Amino acid sequence: MKDKADSVLVQAAVGGDEKSFVELCRRYYPQMLAIAHAILDDKHLAEDAAQQAFAKAVPELRRLRKPERFGAWLAAICRNVARDAAARRQINVTTRPLESLQAATESDTDVEAVRAAVNRLPRRQKEIIFLRYYDEMSYEKISAVLGISPQAVNGRLRRAKTKIALYLRRNGFKEVLE
Repeated sequence: MKDKADSVLVQAAVGGDEKSFVELCRRYYPQMLAIAHAILDDKHLAEDAAQQAFAKAVPELRRLRKPERFGAWLAAICRNVARDAAARRQINVTTRPLESLQAATESDTDVEAVRAAVNRLPRRQKEIIFLRYYDEMSYEKISAVLGISPQAVNGRLRRAKTKIALYLRRNGFKEVLE
């Protein structure tokens, strides 16, 4: 079952094959977790949002017109679930306050500074960073999950890394790799 195409699994799941949907969940859970985490900035809430996305997908699976685009379709559902969760927490997803770099440098951890820089990114660029570097996904897999071309993945990733480097430079980091 692991070697079956998404479209075959979707069609089987629509026909009532629970194992096919379980395989789709296994394939896409890490990516949905990364997408939700990029929006919510909380691992536990992201886990809940990823699971809710799958739960919402089940009754809507029959309406999926292009089964080969299951990953991108599910990612859109997951984004909406995460945004709703963020709204319930009264977080403005696009302009919420972030960890300050000053606090990160006081604790003397470069990791915290990079995390603060990533948190400043627009949602789409933040998703790319999470999928590529936290989940170690290939450009092709990110492309399939987000429903964009590998070239678009490359462009978003390049712009995100440039913004991170610029932020770090502005905040006292001299040697920043791009």
